Amino acid sequence: MARRIFIVAAIVGIALAALCTWSWPHGYVAWLFVLPVVFLGVVDMAQDHHAIRRNFPLIGRLRYVFEAIRPEMHQYFIESDTNGTPFSREERSLVYQRAKGQLDTVPFGTRHNVYAEGYIWIDHSLQPLHIHDEPRIKVGGPACTQPYEASILNISAMSFGSLSPTAVRALNGGAKDGGFAHNTGEGGISPYHLEGGDLIWQIGTGYFGCRTHDGDFDSALFSENAGRESVRMIEVKLSQGAKPGHGGILPAAKVTPEIAAIRNVPLGKDVLSPPAHTAFSTPKGLLEFVARLRELSGGKPVGFKLCLGQRHQFLAIVKAMVETGLTPDFITVDGGEGGTGAAPLEFTNSVGRPLFDGLAFVHGALVGVGLRDRITIIAAGRVLNGFDIAVRLALGADLCYSARGMMFALGCIQALGCNNNTCPTGVATQDPGLYKGLVVPHKRQRVKNFHASTIRHFFDIIGAAGCLHPSELKPTMVHQRMGDNRVVSFAELYGTVEPGALLNGPVPEHYAEPWQRAQADRF
Repeated sequence: MARRIFIVAAIVGIALAALCTWSWPHGYVAWLFVLPVVFLGVVDMAQDHHAIRRNFPLIGRLRYVFEAIRPEMHQYFIESDTNGTPFSREERSLVYQRAKGQLDTVPFGTRHNVYAEGYIWIDHSLQPLHIHDEPRIKVGGPACTQPYEASILNISAMSFGSLSPTAVRALNGGAKDGGFAHNTGEGGISPYHLEGGDLIWQIGTGYFGCRTHDGDFDSALFSENAGRESVRMIEVKLSQGAKPGHGGILPAAKVTPEIAAIRNVPLGKDVLSPPAHTAFSTPKGLLEFVARLRELSGGKPVGFKLCLGQRHQFLAIVKAMVETGLTPDFITVDGGEGGTGAAPLEFTNSVGRPLFDGLAFVHGALVGVGLRDRITIIAAGRVLNGFDIAVRLALGADLCYSARGMMFALGCIQALGCNNNTCPTGVATQDPGLYKGLVVPHKRQRVKNFHASTIRHFFDIIGAAGCLHPSELKPTMVHQRMGDNRVVSFAELYGTVEPGALLNGPVPEHYAEPWQRAQADRF
């Protein structure tokens, strides 16, 4: 029916254009409108790739127009302050306000249903305290000769290539100005990471910045880069929350001379990031690799990052620590809710243990073998405000990373174009026409502001809970409402482990089976 209507309309349009040409000196102008429209309609009917366009000439094209602007239409006209995803307008607005130094209080009470399943809160004290100075958290175990005094909140791993040059410069400049650390992501240390901020150099399975041309680990190149004064910590990435166990390929067409130099990869060839490391294949091998990196770096803190998956495999690493005496200086725990520029939907939605579950398990395992005081735990995944930090520290973390929070501070509007190079704010794109719109001096100030404000509100929260130091936060202070209207503490929900319990017993029920399966010489 639609095809017939188009054909009739096209004939009528052509007839009217001909009539205008015959009766009006400038009537030829009508053809400028009629011919392109008729041509597009004919193309729609002739093509055989899209049934909608073939069945509904011209009108069918509107579907693709609406799909293209759907995220913006939904964000600005449909979603409420609290129901947007991955982050609500309320959450995004809070970051924008704090980054800009604007008023960030809210009127008229909470917009959240405090009796809904999943609602979380922290208990306050009738003797609240005021904390004047931000304590720094020491990262570095007994074998570390250059420990790092870290901020409670730092910039999470985001590589140059995923983020634009101007975004990376603004993040690193903000880290310098605010006195916190900037994780490079696994893409290597670029010139844009050298604005003076402290770096956490992340090394992934591709060993970018410390690899041979064949993709193996290069100890000499590692020592050269790890010896930079700005590199304060080294993080070996085993997996990340948004796509754990998933490798990747950077096509040869995207390997620019700049990226080739930064990652130490050859031009004209695909660059492989395999799912697993080649420098080690066992838990003991991982710890030996960590110890080797610590030595090659001159004694800087070295740790590893993972999203918890099969629990016995992490406990195998813990058993290897006990047997060898080798320990990392820190462990970063990411959650399945973590973000990324691009990942398969199956991995983003359905692979990897959520952060709270993984964080509590990792903390409990280290307590259970008496090694918790030697290893700093860093929590990554959905950290936007002071309460987010407090909850993660109550579950066992010592400090936190934030990725998307820092992106919002740069001006990200959650346009969801990170994976197609069309980020309108110039944050997650390599298009110069877009990223040159991100003015580094202004944005680095906003990153600094967001960090400072978030830290201040975090200490206000723990002071209200009666704590003088972040280490005093306990899982018994945080509560969650369950579906049957029960209220349980995080200690009840995620369990606790007595010091030494995994070695001396009794082994907690939720550790018993994976602890028995774990072996220090294989994953």
